[in-house]
Amino acid sequence: MAPRILLARHGQTEWSLSGKHTGRTDIPLLDEGRHGAKVLGERLHRAPWNGLPDVEVRTSPLVRAAETCAIAGFGDRAQEWDALMEWDYGAYEGLTPAEIHAQKPGWMIWRDGAPDGETLADVTARVDQVVEWARSADRDVLVFAHGHVLRSLGARWLGLGIGFGAHIRLDPTSLSVLGWAYGEPAMERWNDTGHLDAQS
Repeated sequence: MAPRILLARHGQTEWSLSGKHTGRTDIPLLDEGRHGAKVLGERLHRAPWNGLPDVEVRTSPLVRAAETCAIAGFGDRAQEWDALMEWDYGAYEGLTPAEIHAQKPGWMIWRDGAPDGETLADVTARVDQVVEWARSADRDVLVFAHGHVLRSLGARWLGLGIGFGAHIRLDPTSLSVLGWAYGEPAMERWNDTGHLDAQS
């Protein structure tokens, strides 16, 4: 079996709702985010996923990801891993895109990185560790993490530079699956929020 990696982005937080760059600040889930985590977990415990009994589970140690993992029903199987932490935004932590562009017009994290934070090379090295781990054995894996680091992971799974992450949106509490097509790395599912739609 060619291993796949299932990606779960954490639930909604106050900062993700307002568009603030949330890197290493440990922001808790909103009630909406906890509800999203619950329905994501319910989805993963129904067919065709059936609780993913054979997957290896890892989570970012930041509370918004770890709590999403726990509420979804995978906390007792998960190992925390710093490689899954969100991008370190450095001087731009807690700022909205509009606030950043007022300081530096035209800035884009996927091209410019973050001043006093992580560069594209830094993040690439981290997510390449995750790709290598995910492909290291004949089993699927499930990770709970954050928007920018998961978009970076999607790009690197495909063998692309992480700048490709600019083109693949990822919503809170979404489910994505990175797998294979004709022997090549492929996106099987991306930014799937059907479990949230069913609740609206």
